[in-house]
Amino acid sequence: MRKSYVVVRSRRMFASILIGMIILSLLAACAPPVTVPEAGAGETPTAAQAAPTAGAPSQVKIGIVTFLSGPGSPFGIPSKNAADVIVEALNAGQAPAPYDQVGIGGVPIQIVYVDESGGPDKQVAEYRRLVLDEKVDLVLGYVSSASCLAVAPVAEELQKLTVFYTCATRRIFEEATYKYVFRTKGTDLVYNVGAARYLLKVKPDLQTIAGMNQNYAWGQDSWTAFRDTVLQLKPDVQVVSEQFPKLFAGEYSAEISALLVARPDAIHSSFWGSDLEAFLIQATPRRLFEQSTGVFIIGEAMLPSLGEDVPPGLIIGAEGTHGALAPDNELNRWFTHIYKERYDARPIHPAYHMALTLFGVKAAYEKAIAENGGKWPTQDQVIAAFEHLEFDSPSGVIKMALANGHQAIEPMAFGITGEFDPAAGEVKLTDRMVFPAECVNPPEGMKGEEWIAQGFPGAKCP
Repeated sequence: MRKSYVVVRSRRMFASILIGMIILSLLAACAPPVTVPEAGAGETPTAAQAAPTAGAPSQVKIGIVTFLSGPGSPFGIPSKNAADVIVEALNAGQAPAPYDQVGIGGVPIQIVYVDESGGPDKQVAEYRRLVLDEKVDLVLGYVSSASCLAVAPVAEELQKLTVFYTCATRRIFEEATYKYVFRTKGTDLVYNVGAARYLLKVKPDLQTIAGMNQNYAWGQDSWTAFRDTVLQLKPDVQVVSEQFPKLFAGEYSAEISALLVARPDAIHSSFWGSDLEAFLIQATPRRLFEQSTGVFIIGEAMLPSLGEDVPPGLIIGAEGTHGALAPDNELNRWFTHIYKERYDARPIHPAYHMALTLFGVKAAYEKAIAENGGKWPTQDQVIAAFEHLEFDSPSGVIKMALANGHQAIEPMAFGITGEFDPAAGEVKLTDRMVFPAECVNPPEGMKGEEWIAQGFPGAKCP
């Protein structure tokens, strides 16, 4: 009886996902440009508004790019939601310390949103429009690795501060050096090194692995890092299947059949967005995860949306200590509260990525103001303050430690899906483990593949 219920429910949920994406696409196509306004006229100014930083502009205009429609919207919409509630709180001076000053340095923030759907060429064109036509002060964004790989050199060309909030490909700073580009979270390397270490701790007798990853930079690099880490730590493990379906393919019956035949002990997947949910919905009724342990490095995002249809025994990551794996600190309690109050749902890890980036930008600007004698800083002064910055976040302290201070390092957390919690509306995560940033990140100046091949020199692991 349970099996037939899951199949029927899963089919209904899959249909709902497809219908929802179509509706979102139509709404996005018809909607006018979206902005978050500065403090409204007629409001009683706070002390920070009444005495803004010397030489400050009337507003800080930020272009934010994320998926507002299409298959990437399960990541993009929560990210936009996070930006909306955080910027509203910042502009009202209602965030906890050290972020309780209004806006940025007493100056309100205005947001111009851009939909990331449409591919890298479209994103380059939109980036140029944001900088040249909208005259934004900085650009914050990008989920897809393809988008940020295309945009990064254009940011250097146009000399505009650009902060990647979730794009995870390590190629950004391994293949080039940038002055104007920053990233306030970890890379695909650290998620997968952490996942491999966790898998071997919970399954020390592991013998075979397989991969199910999207066929582009993120999926390919994630699988390579995971596979090579497992083989470095346990050389007798055998790779029995490597599946690379097209990004947002949506239908995976052939790949699931191949994995069922291969019968690996564990299946690694870096799927995200609609692909993540579709794969799980299709694989669960065929009992794939009854014979193989699923290792979903960013699976945390599907826990609220799929609820009781998430099977037990999956290894789940959240691209760091985010979402269901976030620490219990004041900023996290505050962020979770204002997000739930607005959207009647908890923030998933892409929302935390947005929070990290907004707080990182605010911290960099206000550090630059302090270092400039209380005067509004130039872009170069903000960049100098951003480099090697350490700042508080709902996910803990973030350190801009690599790529000459342009790339963040962060710890990595994992857990295993257990029983469904009706009160929370999602399954609980058990056997939680956090790997310190110094365990899963390579030292400055060393490429990820070299670090793995050399046996992780300098790694400090529990």
